[in-house]
Amino acid sequence: MTNLFDFNTETDYVGKVVYVDTTKLSLDVKPKELKLARVGRLVAVKISSAVEEWAIAIVERVIKNPSTEQLKTIVQPNEDEEASPVSADSILERVSNIVTIAIVATFKGKKGTETNYFSRSIQEIPDIDAVAFSIESENLENFMGLLSAKSKSDVSLDLGKYSLSEKARAQLNGDKFFQRHAAILGSTGSGKSWTVASVLEKASELPSTKLIVFDLHGEYKPLSFAKQLRIAGPDDLEKDDDNVLFLPYWLLNSEEMQAMFIDRSEFTAHNQVTIFQKLVGEEKIKHLTENDKKDVLSSFTIDSPVPYNLNAVIEEITRLNSEMVQGKTSSKQGPYFGKFSRLITRLELKTTDKRYGFLFQHPTALDKYEAFSKIVKQLVEFNGSEKGIKVIDFSEVPSDVLPIIIGLVARVLYNIQFWTEQDERHPLALVCDEAHLYLPKRGENNPNERRALENFEKIAKEGRKYGVSLVVVSQRPSDVSETILSQCNNIMSLRLSNKQDQNTVKSFMTDNLTVFADILPTLDIGETIILGDAVLLPSRIMLDKPKKENRPLSGTIDFWSEWNEKDKKTNYDKAVENYRKQSRK
Repeated sequence: MTNLFDFNTETDYVGKVVYVDTTKLSLDVKPKELKLARVGRLVAVKISSAVEEWAIAIVERVIKNPSTEQLKTIVQPNEDEEASPVSADSILERVSNIVTIAIVATFKGKKGTETNYFSRSIQEIPDIDAVAFSIESENLENFMGLLSAKSKSDVSLDLGKYSLSEKARAQLNGDKFFQRHAAILGSTGSGKSWTVASVLEKASELPSTKLIVFDLHGEYKPLSFAKQLRIAGPDDLEKDDDNVLFLPYWLLNSEEMQAMFIDRSEFTAHNQVTIFQKLVGEEKIKHLTENDKKDVLSSFTIDSPVPYNLNAVIEEITRLNSEMVQGKTSSKQGPYFGKFSRLITRLELKTTDKRYGFLFQHPTALDKYEAFSKIVKQLVEFNGSEKGIKVIDFSEVPSDVLPIIIGLVARVLYNIQFWTEQDERHPLALVCDEAHLYLPKRGENNPNERRALENFEKIAKEGRKYGVSLVVVSQRPSDVSETILSQCNNIMSLRLSNKQDQNTVKSFMTDNLTVFADILPTLDIGETIILGDAVLLPSRIMLDKPKKENRPLSGTIDFWSEWNEKDKKTNYDKAVENYRKQSRK
């Protein structure tokens, strides 16, 4: 059996272990070897064994000529730990320079019947005086090649090249990447949208992908492999277009309807909720009775997704608001007289505003009992010529109801997966672009955002059991719900320049991986740090760019170059009309 590593003691030797602390080691490095100890590079530390065995580590810190005080912070235990048998002063007498490394994996030439065994677990800790070598040149190529070979399978997601060795392809386990949720994070201009497009492009090559992208700004419109849907805008209300998506108001559950129409600060809010729910329930029961749906009636709740007549509800609320009843001697104001005036105003404003037409001015055919199946199929069906990746453009949805509407779509998709027979269930992934806008960290204070958070948090906690996965995409991870991010077992972080965002990503790293957090602000465009159970080794990867025809509309505008062009014309008359009609078409 040929050894994986062939280290040269003259050119690859870094130093020897002088301090061991669980996953962190300190090496004594002589001056001539110090150039091999570069932060972020890989080091192999020999483990005493009958077969070839190494602890794979990452260089975390390099200190030249450490002082006694510096040594105390490196080699002395915390106050609550046992006293170190080796004092800082005694180490200082015999060390030249200190290099701190963090163990991230174990390699064995043979374990049982398996050769070239590699594990993310730390199975053995090197001894004091164990020798360490820098993994460079041919050894690096062999090691990264081993990672590629072990990662390559029928479920490989090929993302790009390892930054340490461009000859080796970086591949994730596609099953593990989507099974337990993932996050793609990066500052504006870091290549985040291209990363999403590249992952989608590779997923589109599979025969039965089922993936839905929540596109807030129309960035992913160019994706040629995706079916493009858009939430109906004001000028789509009269169109019969399969690419236009209506979401009838009857899909909203009671909490979502209340968040949209009822002001909890009003004195009469409780009465508004009670009467509104009562009337909606009666109208839904009426619809079920007319369609002879006895099975549904027997298990009916106010949140059952059943069509109903909202105009009839508004008419009854209006009647109650002005109702006069007979008193002992003359007529008097009814029990709800004047208590619903503001509610009626909000209902009338929302239901007649064309910006909300996708909810309240949908085609009459969508008020039929069978309409729900049609909407679901429009969202997820990919039989025949249908494409398995669908992009939903939410750019024309008013910002005040955006969290509710995105949460509504996510809730419907999750519930459809939940109620699908297990042997017919096909896994579905939801790509949540610009997640900080509708899944905010402190969204509990806003009723609209709270509704969306509840729906997505349920998916984050329970979705994997029913084949629903989240891919959370954000340029501000520090503003995204911690509950949702904490459920993401795989993190792809591109360049992050904001300290709070860096700390958010760092909080999801184990102690031996925090060295990667320090690298985040230095990453190149399109370069990412990948952590999680989908990758064999936490890695720095240069991602593949999507094909030119599939690049999202998110490129940064070159201001100086644009300003340098002569005779640049803009049709402001057209822009004004687009503004008025809320459409660029």
